[in-house]
Amino acid sequence: MKSTDLVVTPTCLRFMSRRFARTVGRSGVTDRKAEGDGATPRGTHRIVGMLYRPDRLKKPADWALPIRPSDLWSDDVRDPDYNLMVRKPHKYSHEVLRRADRMYDLIILTDWNWPYAIKGRGSAIFIHQWRGPGRPTAGCVGLSWTDLLWIAPRIQYQSRLVIV
Repeated sequence: MKSTDLVVTPTCLRFMSRRFARTVGRSGVTDRKAEGDGATPRGTHRIVGMLYRPDRLKKPADWALPIRPSDLWSDDVRDPDYNLMVRKPHKYSHEVLRRADRMYDLIILTDWNWPYAIKGRGSAIFIHQWRGPGRPTAGCVGLSWTDLLWIAPRIQYQSRLVIV
């Protein structure tokens, strides 16, 4: 592993010789990820993008893209655009990226089951703001707002999310 990797261990997330409190999916870490299982997939996942709410924070990195009011993420296996960003209106099940709460104000995207999704293998493993210490996600990796803001501008092109 490299110092630029974000490494999720059973007790923390390590990045650039620092340790950060983190949360994972309500079902823990798995080798057999499936849509809706609430688990975080074990493995090495490339960081492929960053999204942010421009109405709530400054651009966290040069390569970050703004979340627009109509942006969604498809999580419906029947959708031809399963596990891709889509826009309103959208007839299939999806997650709203521009949420009323602050959980998705900054999202780091991984290549889990992307860009050529296997239907049912699970959609979108993000790194995003947690609901609080010890409060699980639906399968993503959650961090405190302060830690997420510290990490985001330091991610490099070769950074990976490694879940052990």
